[in-house]
Amino acid sequence: MTSEELKINVEKALDEIRPFLQSDGGDISLLSIENDNLVKVQLQGACVGCSVNQMTLKSGVEMTIKKYAPQIEQVINIEI
Repeated sequence: MTSEELKINVEKALDEIRPFLQSDGGDISLLSIENDNLVKVQLQGACVGCSVNQMTLKSGVEMTIKKYAPQIEQVINIEI
């Protein structure tokens, strides 16, 4: 899988999970994909201060991204 295909697949995964985040007043943006195995995202809106955002990131976002792009090993949230 090329880097471009990987980015497309990660975006598809984010598109799948985005409606659930938006229903709670949040959102997510892809910041970067590094070494074809690390995805950096930014949780936004209500997700920023949410006490369960790490659980959402691991069980929801990371699991969904790995479904589309199995080579991804880790998803991390970059707070800005």
